[in-house]
Amino acid sequence: MDKWDKRFMQMAFTIADWSSCFRAGRKIGCVIVKDKRIMTTGYNGAPSGIKTCRDKGVCLRDKLGIPSGTQMQTCYAVHAEQNAIVQAAKLGVSIDGATLYCTHQPCSMCCKMIINSGIKRVIYKEGYPDPFTLELFAEAGVTLERYEEEL
Repeated sequence: MDKWDKRFMQMAFTIADWSSCFRAGRKIGCVIVKDKRIMTTGYNGAPSGIKTCRDKGVCLRDKLGIPSGTQMQTCYAVHAEQNAIVQAAKLGVSIDGATLYCTHQPCSMCCKMIINSGIKRVIYKEGYPDPFTLELFAEAGVTLERYEEEL
């Protein structure tokens, strides 16, 4: 890891603070970088025009007792990685060959989007209970690195 990795990882944690998720430990931030330039950012939150959990006053997943790492489709929030990739598509920004910095290891749904978007390197800080992701990234040749330094 170098000083640029640290800078972009710090930015991912800053962006995570924008999250509208109020589930403990689930504020996720993401930065997609190419040639040391920020292409897009994302954080987990409700889609445009949809009230957030914070606005609704309830976490749907908590209300239904859904454990972390399961039934990811049952949630108002779009994942940080998904938001960053969708933002690139919406703005017409190529992220092919880019590096994605994320506060947490991507889930398998995000992993598939990352692979198809052409991102070649993923750096994350916190683990996530989804070993299938490791298998997918390895098979696709996407480098997955855990950031171990202090931020």
